[in-house]
Amino acid sequence: MARILLTEDDDAVRSFVKRALELDGHSVRAVEDGGAALEALVREKGQFDLLVSDIKMPVMDGIALALQVARDWPAMPILLMTGFADQRERANGLDALVHDVITKPFSLADIRQAVRDALGGVVRQDRRLSA
Repeated sequence: MARILLTEDDDAVRSFVKRALELDGHSVRAVEDGGAALEALVREKGQFDLLVSDIKMPVMDGIALALQVARDWPAMPILLMTGFADQRERANGLDALVHDVITKPFSLADIRQAVRDALGGVVRQDRRLSA
């Protein structure tokens, strides 16, 4: 299965998503903000199959992290999460860089499916950023 870097500042959401992805056999490294995610990426030389990141976080938000990851590790798929409509709007210009944005709150099944789609390169028309 995949090595996933999960970046989420909310402890409860981070724990929920980590457990959900581990149910599918993925190895999940969970960190609390974009700065910590970037440190993990550099330390691990980008050896992750997927970045799953919240958009609104302290230190470095998910948009800045996505831009950095797309520049330094362009083959790594990126899945963003947000509970804020304005943050989802900020991600609209990133269609070429971000696989999808999943809106919180989401179910266990929703996040697991979004990750399967991102890892498999599946683009669901009803979930595209521009939709």
